Amino acid sequence: MTQRSHLSPVWSQLTGLDVVSGSGATVKTQSGEEYLDFTAGIAVTSTGHCHPKVVEAITNQAARFIHAQVNIYKHDLLEPLAEKLNEITPQSIDTFFFSNSGAEATEGSVKLAKAATKKPHIIVFQGSFHGRTAQTMAMTTAKTGYKAGYAPFPSGVFVSEFPDPSTSGLDEAAAVKRALDNFDLLLATQTAPSETAAVVVELVQGEGGYRPAPKAFVQGLYERAKAKGILFVADEVQSGFGRTGKMFALEHYGIEPDIMVMAKGIASGFPFSAIGSSYEIMERWPVGSHGGTYGGNPIGAAAALATIDILRSEGFLENVVARGAQLRSGLEELKAQYEIINDVRGLGIMLGCTIVDPATGLPNGELVNQILRHARENGKVILMNAGTYNNVIRWMPPLIINESQVAQALAAFEAAIKANL
Repeated sequence: MTQRSHLSPVWSQLTGLDVVSGSGATVKTQSGEEYLDFTAGIAVTSTGHCHPKVVEAITNQAARFIHAQVNIYKHDLLEPLAEKLNEITPQSIDTFFFSNSGAEATEGSVKLAKAATKKPHIIVFQGSFHGRTAQTMAMTTAKTGYKAGYAPFPSGVFVSEFPDPSTSGLDEAAAVKRALDNFDLLLATQTAPSETAAVVVELVQGEGGYRPAPKAFVQGLYERAKAKGILFVADEVQSGFGRTGKMFALEHYGIEPDIMVMAKGIASGFPFSAIGSSYEIMERWPVGSHGGTYGGNPIGAAAALATIDILRSEGFLENVVARGAQLRSGLEELKAQYEIINDVRGLGIMLGCTIVDPATGLPNGELVNQILRHARENGKVILMNAGTYNNVIRWMPPLIINESQVAQALAAFEAAIKANL
């Protein structure tokens, strides 16, 4: 009789692999098999698995202090990390609050926006994923599976259109115009600017299918928010820290948000997140109204400091851009050969390709599952899906990926396509 696991079955499982170690872009299983990891722990291990400098920083800090609770005393990495974040974020961001996860930081950003503006409502966008807490489930619209059965949710969340030329049948300019018109209509009919604290937007949607927001849409949204006294919150949980070829995705758009949410790649896998804003906004947050036992953990701060140093080292982001271009070019070539690839999109090494049924042209999530399985079992490459219909394969390897590893992943992907035609 097989012994039942004592782990909760609520976790979904992509692979079932039992891993014992990771190094760079690869992981090793108990049986000794090695896999190329093109998930990076869902875009988290930005510097690769167990980067020596991150391991050293964590090891040294663990011997000094493991938990220095910030309400009780300030440890000596809090200010250095805030200063380093100030150096790499826009001028509009100069003050930081530390927490543990992307969802926690996103929820904190909503609390900050409401406290700063004294307004009750926020606007999010169709296809978004912001987390699994009650507040962030209310903000998530990527798919119902993340929130079905948990209503009622916190009120005051309004959903506006996100432009997607690949599915709307419109060209980009028309899709952007329609989405901005929809935003204007929302303000005129459902949540007045005088009641709207913030817009919260993923500049590149994650679970929604690795859809980058068109530049004209972001700039139009930004201008409207500024004109109407609505705070602009950039959710950079998945797109930040080099993932798009720049330190933050917002650099592609030429905007300076009022609030930024950062997590995932910030500490190379250690649970850590941050909210950034101006001091003027932060000082409107009533003292003691937000906090957290583990926020600003010293080991996490050490990992984040080491991670940022690596990301800023000579040639690092240039490699991200080069590998992203190599990967996109390879995917575009495959798209030209195989009609099941409908779209290739993204920024840097945050790329997605949509898979459709070759007979109907409709999204085909089951075909994606078969492709992922074949790539893993035969090519020893781990890939992951996304999107409302699970038909987007997202490419999010560690940022230290090299040319031959990209080529290996593309070869495994093509072999998986051929095997499932």
